[in-house]
Amino acid sequence: MNAIHRIRDFLGPEIAGPGFALIAVILFFGIASPQFLSSATFGSVAFQLPELGLLTLAMLLPVLTGGLNLAITFTANIAGLTVAWVLQASGGIDASLASFVFGSLLAIGVGALTGVVMGLVIAYTRAHPILVSLSMMIFVRGLGEFLTRGGDVSGFPAFLQPIGHGSFVGIPIPLLIFIACVLIWHVLLTRMKLGFNTYMIGSNIEAARYSGVNTRKVLVLVYTLSGAMCAVAGIIMLARFNSVRVGHGESYLLITVLACFLGGVNPFGGFGRVIPVFVALVVLQLLSSGLNLMGANQHLATAVWGILLLAVMILRWLAAQIMIFNRRKG
Repeated sequence: MNAIHRIRDFLGPEIAGPGFALIAVILFFGIASPQFLSSATFGSVAFQLPELGLLTLAMLLPVLTGGLNLAITFTANIAGLTVAWVLQASGGIDASLASFVFGSLLAIGVGALTGVVMGLVIAYTRAHPILVSLSMMIFVRGLGEFLTRGGDVSGFPAFLQPIGHGSFVGIPIPLLIFIACVLIWHVLLTRMKLGFNTYMIGSNIEAARYSGVNTRKVLVLVYTLSGAMCAVAGIIMLARFNSVRVGHGESYLLITVLACFLGGVNPFGGFGRVIPVFVALVVLQLLSSGLNLMGANQHLATAVWGILLLAVMILRWLAAQIMIFNRRKG
């Protein structure tokens, strides 16, 4: 029983929704397409999931505070461009591993810097996070297009290929990196003071301030970590595509918000966990793969994701009404 309680505490009650959706998607497409329940399908999902997943983690922390980070994809791109420029300056395809490590650290610093700027503006001016992150998105996008003239940057060393396409003991390396980041975020939100304060700010920032929480410091840290996670996503995208371009992954922005909400995160902040969001991401990728196997194009998958978000909001409203009815009846 203790083991069951520990598993339940680890997964959280929010796992019920995405868990049910996962079972429903597997059953539906498993029956509709014989090729769905195959190693090829799950292998494809395992390689496609990390880049979207890392960007979703970057979105998760601001959403938990009641905010939003609309600059995640372009922050990832500018971070990828940072690595690319370091590699190009170090010999391109002949660049050393040390150059890649240095470029990656510099990229994470660049990503974190964008988060610091957003966090400071949000914390000290109390400007709405949507407006602040939208401004940062426009700035980073314009800067990237100016520096690249709207083109791609490519020509990287061969040792980057395993980071984007390689496997370790049969598990894709990008997936291993993503799982490690999920665990880090889980520990951050459930075991560390910053996580507790993040939930407090999302629930009621004024109450958190009166409780002695340094809300400005927490907001700056939240957006800094969000920017750093964007940089990790940018590095993975560089290794997967073997090129960097301003606009890579642009369509992921709204999907990260969908994944958060499907994973039980309150859109107004203060409530949500990492593991259900991870399961929600798996559901979205399996849904996309299942539709592709049935002959549908990616545009239909995007439309289905939108309908899914509407369905989630309606089901949440119905659940809330049922709870209110039961309380009044009791």
